Amino acid sequence: MIKLKTQHNIKLEKKRRRVRRIILFAFGLLLLFTLAGAYLLYRAVMSPNVQTPDHKTISLYIPSHADFGQVLDSLYAKHLIVNKKTFEWVARKKDCKNHVHAGHYLIKDGMNNNQLTNVLRGGLQTPINITFNNLHDVDQLAGCIGKLIEADSASISVLLHDKGYVGQLGFNSHTIPALFLPNTYEVYWNMDANAFVSRMFQEYCNFWNETRTAKANALNLTPIEVSTLASIVDKETNKTDEMAKIAGVYLNRLKSGWLLQADPTLVFIVNDPTMRRVLASHKEIESPYNTYKHQGLPPGPICIPSLAAINAVLNAQQHNYYYFCAKEDLSGYHNFAKTLAEHNRNAAKFQNALNSRGIWK
Repeated sequence: MIKLKTQHNIKLEKKRRRVRRIILFAFGLLLLFTLAGAYLLYRAVMSPNVQTPDHKTISLYIPSHADFGQVLDSLYAKHLIVNKKTFEWVARKKDCKNHVHAGHYLIKDGMNNNQLTNVLRGGLQTPINITFNNLHDVDQLAGCIGKLIEADSASISVLLHDKGYVGQLGFNSHTIPALFLPNTYEVYWNMDANAFVSRMFQEYCNFWNETRTAKANALNLTPIEVSTLASIVDKETNKTDEMAKIAGVYLNRLKSGWLLQADPTLVFIVNDPTMRRVLASHKEIESPYNTYKHQGLPPGPICIPSLAAINAVLNAQQHNYYYFCAKEDLSGYHNFAKTLAEHNRNAAKFQNALNSRGIWK
């Protein structure tokens, strides 16, 4: 009887061992599959999956109203994603389809799916720098800016020609160029025309602080009039070290009630920036911008003036010169005169220099 019980116990113990082994094996398999799954999940989410040309950071632009399909098309068109399946799987899990944000994004070589989807889903766009200078008018400005931000040139131009809109900002069709201060600005790429102009108005208000406004008042000029005179100075010379001296000449003429007789205003009327020689016939053109016929400043700037020219007007040299003429060496610098007789001698030397070089217009 005891022997039978012992054999039974042995069989039972063997059975238990087999069960334990099966359980341990099953647990081991489950653990193995879990670890393998975790590893595959980790690779799908955290392994590098972005490869950029020459390993350089590149820009991705997502237009307003774009859907995630368009985002994928842009990424794939640039051949940035190594494994499309894992990227799309992570994007689905993070619901990127319902979180598309317009803007400019920097895509770095070696980014993983988690990093890339976080940037796109969170709208973590990177600002861009826009720079403008040496612009003739607001239409040229619109064309320049339209190449740098999402808003097209037409929408910007239409806004700047809207009399009601610019009137609310304190400008009109003649003075609106004074709003824009050539410089470099950090902005978001997806700004529309209204956002761009609003930002420029903010910069304009910041620029015309109490100190600069006080300087303008001391010259008996408004900020817009300062910009108008600065635009003439800009067109007279590209020599920044001479701008304050030229500004002083025009301020002397304004204070004395003289005609400005600024040749750049005639070039503006004729609309020929290549014109080198002002003729007598040009001085007879009827236009409010003709400073040979109309006293005081023209109705508005003849270009978008540089900051150097604006500051030259605000800090104009005080002297007794009322005339200036381009030097006969055509260096871009000028001869200054206090009397008409002296000026005529300088002008004759310049005219002779043009004649000798065959420059007739």
